[in-house]
Amino acid sequence: MKGVPKMARITSRTTHRSLILLGGVAVAALALSACSGGGGSTEDSNTLTLWHYEGEDSAMGKAWDEAIKVFEEETGAKVDFEAKGFEQIRSTASQVLNSDEAPDIMEYNKGNATAGLLASQGLLTDITSAVEENGWADKLAPSLQTTARYSEDGVMGGDAWYGIPNYGEFVTVYYNKQAFADAGLEVPTTYDEFVKVLDAFVAKGITPLAEAGAEYPLGQLWYQLALSKADRSWVDDYQLYKNPVDWNDEPITYATDTLKEYVDAGYISPDVAGMKAEDAGTAFIAGNYPIFVSGSWWYGRFTEEISGYDWGIFNFPGSKLSLGSSGNLWVVPENAKNKDLAYKFIDITLRPEIQAIIGNNGGVPVAANESDITDEKSKELITAFNSILDSDGLSFYPDWPTPTFYDTLVAQLQNLANGSSTPEQVQTGLGDEYESYVSSLRG
Repeated sequence: MKGVPKMARITSRTTHRSLILLGGVAVAALALSACSGGGGSTEDSNTLTLWHYEGEDSAMGKAWDEAIKVFEEETGAKVDFEAKGFEQIRSTASQVLNSDEAPDIMEYNKGNATAGLLASQGLLTDITSAVEENGWADKLAPSLQTTARYSEDGVMGGDAWYGIPNYGEFVTVYYNKQAFADAGLEVPTTYDEFVKVLDAFVAKGITPLAEAGAEYPLGQLWYQLALSKADRSWVDDYQLYKNPVDWNDEPITYATDTLKEYVDAGYISPDVAGMKAEDAGTAFIAGNYPIFVSGSWWYGRFTEEISGYDWGIFNFPGSKLSLGSSGNLWVVPENAKNKDLAYKFIDITLRPEIQAIIGNNGGVPVAANESDITDEKSKELITAFNSILDSDGLSFYPDWPTPTFYDTLVAQLQNLANGSSTPEQVQTGLGDEYESYVSSLRG
């Protein structure tokens, strides 16, 4: 699952940057096509074709724009950048990367069902030698390396490197400080206190949770509820297939039952099944909901767009585990024409000065010098992330186990929210999808 940074029209010195679509942001959809020429001409060999789906005003977008400038100045090569939509790349990557239209480098979602799947299909370059040559592993904490390395079967945590992250991400609880103050409420430190906060808002006629069932946020909340009853071994079983998962165990049953209770209690809008991530995020920006459980990728956008009230974050109460991981990966397609240029660009994005741009604009850098982070609001986010890292709390995302689990999870939780399926039926549907894929891996 990936977030929804603010989108805008982007231009550069070397290419026209198209409107982009990510996680429900309403902009023009583009056909997924490459812009690198054929035939190995001199121009082609001196041009890096780059795809990513971060917004111009996002922390990563700003950092990578600067990285492009540095790259062009230092190499004399040009960057032909095409802004793509998350859903565009997610749904058509296998087809495009299996052709001569593949870019030289692109941003891609991490996890077994995404980067792992492409790696197992031979569509991504094994960049282990480049990692060793450039010392990239030394810049990344061990817990952030898991999603960059895959086995032959595409299971993360393997021996071969197929991507490089240069930011981190995690799911947290955003809250409207003014709304809390008006209701006489404090930031909850236990789960029971969290429920009391939800009840207090409902008693005032306020739906407390900004949510979206047509895309990823509702699945994030479901998984966070499961994590509150889980431990690291459960995460390893669910994500890395260490042991079979019981789809009627305590974490899963608790999560599904509790999410249904949230809908019935009025903690979540009855229209949640039709709401997209952008709907939830902009409703929180507008002050329509006092709480939003979602990713750190919203942080920079909230910093820029929320002007009518003060806001903050807190980690989900009563849970030692949190959704999160390294950020999305720079991957180099196997059919890339200019792999050496791609490695040079990756190396630039890991420099402290580029990492500092991420950290000072609401992102979570992975290789920044702490002294370079001067923005106080950004320090709040980075401190929260580091506290999760320190407790080994990053537990990835619920849709990672299978290539189609994202769509299945969205559909099943929509059915739960609108009452067309019982919690038991939802768990059966999810379990069937999960077990079908895992069984194929086990042979």
